Amino acid sequence: MKIWLDGGLTDADGAHVSVFDHGLTVGDGVFETVKADHGRAFALTRHLERLATSARGLGLPEPDLDEVRRGCAAVLDAHPMALARLRITYTGGLSPLGSDRGNNGPTLVIAASEAHRRADTTAAVTVPWTRNERGALAGLKTTSYGENVVALARARELGATEALFANTVGRLCEGTGSNVFVVLDGELHTPPLHSGCLAGITRVLTITWAGAKETDLPLDVLERAEEIFLTSTLRDVQAVTRIDGRQLADGPGPVTAEAMRIFDEQAAADFDPR
Repeated sequence: MKIWLDGGLTDADGAHVSVFDHGLTVGDGVFETVKADHGRAFALTRHLERLATSARGLGLPEPDLDEVRRGCAAVLDAHPMALARLRITYTGGLSPLGSDRGNNGPTLVIAASEAHRRADTTAAVTVPWTRNERGALAGLKTTSYGENVVALARARELGATEALFANTVGRLCEGTGSNVFVVLDGELHTPPLHSGCLAGITRVLTITWAGAKETDLPLDVLERAEEIFLTSTLRDVQAVTRIDGRQLADGPGPVTAEAMRIFDEQAAADFDPR
């Protein structure tokens, strides 16, 4: 397997990052996961814009997006796959132990692995931990994913594929790696960015294409929503048919099914929507 590391392709076995890389020692890094269909990266421009936004928010040097594009193309060319997960990781680089950054510059790693189309439906759970909507990392896609690892493990223990968080004031926020949409009185809603949720690429495209409203919602909206679905790079639009102990339906509801149809149609028509 070939990996793009700091300017060129290398064999995975020979791709080495220092044990003193700040991304490893303190989680000082940002990343993007991009879906690639037969070698074409979906919504790559939007993903690269968010990578740069996250880097600025974390105080990292501005990434060279032309290099990132070259790296993505090289990795995908080296590994033809029908559906792939393309992972771009950009860290603070070689640094002293502790929170201070070094002066060696950032590390850029791009890798790909085979992916599979998600199921149309899934189960989710809520967890007792919260997102900090006022935290320094709110809204940034950083490599500091410990909270998500713990929450997703809880979801797996309970037979679900995703865990949903409230924020510190009890409002619905997001999943460990997804945004959440609900249907109320036939209308589609999703939490606003000030809830602390990530500005998901699939989220904003679904808002635009399916006409969803950004609405401040209490966590208990999940107990009465007519339909619930998740969005993410590899889920696209995925119906939630069970939330905690509540069974909603056996399949996608009518609003969710329409959102799924619209997303698939629009994405096929424009692979790099701006």
